[in-house]
Amino acid sequence: MSVSTSLPHDSAVAHVTGDARYIDDIPTPQGCLHLAFGLSECAHGDIIAMELAAVRAADGVVAVLTADDLPFTNDVSPSIHDEPLLATGKVHYVGQPLFLVVATSHLAARKAARLAQVRYKSLPAILSIDVALAANSRFEEGPRIYSQGDAAAAIKAAPHALEGTIEMGGQEHFYLESQAALALPQEGGEMVVHSSSQHPTEIQHKVAEALGLPMHGVRVEVRRMGGGFGGKESQGNALAVACAVAARQTGRACKMRYDRDDDMVITGKRHDFRISYRVGHDDEGRIQGIEFWQYTRCGWAQDLSLAVADRAMLHADNAYFLQDVRIESHRLRTNMQSATAFRGFGGPQGLLGIERVLDHIAHATGRDPTDVRKRNYYAPMGRGAGGLSAPHAATPRPPEGISTKMKGQITPYGQEVTDFILHEMTSSLANTCNLTGRRAKIAEWNAANPILKRGIALTPVKFGISFTLTHLNQAGALVHVYQDGSVAVNHGGTEMGQGLYRKVGQVAAACFGVSTDAVRLTATDTSKVPNTSATAASSGTDLNGMAVDAACRTIRARMAEHLARAYGVTPALVLFANGSVRIGDTRIPFAEAAKQCYEARVSLSATGFYKTPDISWDRIKGDGRPFFYFAYGAACSEVVVDTLTGEYRILRTDILHDAGRSLNPAIDLGQIEGGFVQGAGWLTTEELVWDDKGRLRTHAPSTYKIPAASDRPEVFNVALWDADNPERTIHRSKAVGEPPFNLGVSVFLALSDAIAACGSAYPALDAPATPERVLAAIMRVRGDV
Repeated sequence: MSVSTSLPHDSAVAHVTGDARYIDDIPTPQGCLHLAFGLSECAHGDIIAMELAAVRAADGVVAVLTADDLPFTNDVSPSIHDEPLLATGKVHYVGQPLFLVVATSHLAARKAARLAQVRYKSLPAILSIDVALAANSRFEEGPRIYSQGDAAAAIKAAPHALEGTIEMGGQEHFYLESQAALALPQEGGEMVVHSSSQHPTEIQHKVAEALGLPMHGVRVEVRRMGGGFGGKESQGNALAVACAVAARQTGRACKMRYDRDDDMVITGKRHDFRISYRVGHDDEGRIQGIEFWQYTRCGWAQDLSLAVADRAMLHADNAYFLQDVRIESHRLRTNMQSATAFRGFGGPQGLLGIERVLDHIAHATGRDPTDVRKRNYYAPMGRGAGGLSAPHAATPRPPEGISTKMKGQITPYGQEVTDFILHEMTSSLANTCNLTGRRAKIAEWNAANPILKRGIALTPVKFGISFTLTHLNQAGALVHVYQDGSVAVNHGGTEMGQGLYRKVGQVAAACFGVSTDAVRLTATDTSKVPNTSATAASSGTDLNGMAVDAACRTIRARMAEHLARAYGVTPALVLFANGSVRIGDTRIPFAEAAKQCYEARVSLSATGFYKTPDISWDRIKGDGRPFFYFAYGAACSEVVVDTLTGEYRILRTDILHDAGRSLNPAIDLGQIEGGFVQGAGWLTTEELVWDDKGRLRTHAPSTYKIPAASDRPEVFNVALWDADNPERTIHRSKAVGEPPFNLGVSVFLALSDAIAACGSAYPALDAPATPERVLAAIMRVRGDV
């Protein structure tokens, strides 16, 4: 069986040897041209004049294009056509492309772009949440509100009430391969585009619009990306369109690659958020009613902000049943890079809001934070839901004290939660990591050590899986079986290092009963599988795995029917396994079976299609079933903080994560580890800083700190929860791309726990919890400020 087996990434050897080919490695035709944008230095203003004579006269420059030179649509927006490729009269952020330089080399293009003289009439720039609110600068007329019950009345009637605010920063994707594209003009005006993109069909669509072509006149190919994390879902549109327009005008291949600084200055980030809350609770910490106000800076163009803000609202409950709840979301337009998709797509921001609330309640009541969380969990799925994969653990009983209010199991947006397994998972993780014993030792340590304080936190994750834009939950595939028994698979998903190709290859191999060596995944290609969705929303394997399985089953059924007829048995007696086909009492190699079918004129090629069932969502009403299922996880992290400097270390992290019946445990464990570290980075070291002129000051590795290997926990234990997905996903697996990112919240709240040991006040820590912010929180808790 090829599935549920740990196999290396399909490009592992190529990655470590340097043979893996990325956009910048593709051999280009003689005379290939290179592109660079000239960028705005004004956050908001009217363009009075652009003097480009020096740019045009610079060495190596072949052409300089402005918005007036674009032949058709000047737009690269993934949503409402509000994002021109090149500025038209106004600028809206520092780093907005103004003009395009086409030159004989990458360096020549970049040097020439800096020779422009641009004069602006500056306009007031909106850079903060407060200024945006005062100016009523929004992407919707007013706030979006989801609610259930009567939150205000429930809070008023509750024995206790708390309120607070948490600020959380954005995050730079920092993919290793920067944005890149290569356009190759073809006969008849057609265009082939190689793009480092998670969404080939959107690249195809935007290029076709820009060239005035039907979509069949543009072919987009993506073999792999050097990382994406959501940053290549829409941000690659500008490069692909620029290359295609220049290639059409010059008749030569055109290539564009952002340098790291340009990439960080031009492209969007994770949305930063401010979340305010008011909550009523009882003596034991059970939430009686809660209100959230979510504010996010969306940047200058809409991009995917509405969907991101929606998902933040959809994850405002995380793992907790909120019977009386009101969530109000403000999507604010500001003069900065257009914030965009990032791993979790708003979910982590909403989840962090409710985790702050539970932490605040635990501090106010003096109760164990894990017990407070359990009391607010959704009702358990039931016994026998699963256990640790190795060694297998007996399923513990649900904890005592579960609120009777939880019987409804309805989310704030009306979806019933029927698969909740976090009671068992939390108890199992707490037992294996000795949470109770370690809490006691930490208390002893903190009592005896005035300088170094330790903290520990266990946080859960319930993460919804599906695109909330329902029509995106579809996928197609094309599978060929050749007469020698080799198999070629093409599907609409893109490989960005997450192991999608390997997993889908395992699905195909399992269906035909052959080894994965017999299966080859070919580059994602819009001419082979049309109308693909972005590889996003953690749905790459779910959607494309099912589509490939459907195509393989079609071919296998044709082969079985022919072989059964040829050997005089029923099709039910034709079995594919271990590289061979058993036909009644006869066994032949799979290659021989393929050859016989070919010679009998049996079609050995098929398309497959899949659409996620049983989902529906009305984002305006905030009601429906937006998610096919939930993925679950829990993490326990321990930290130590130097109270004199605010510096800290992650001492240990234990993770138990639900991947369903994992298709490839080794790859899933890698995704969990990487997701956790990236999530911890968002909440600790990664700080984006803009000055009062709207300039991004953290635009290079020297000023922006992603986690390094030395920042990982000193002790790092990760295990998979052993349980099938109750929904009919591919081999009962679960998505594992985005959910583990949220496990980094355990580090943030462990820091809060350590800070709380310095005094009696609640730390109210903001993110990212840089040493400066940690030190400031320590001073507040001690009453020094």
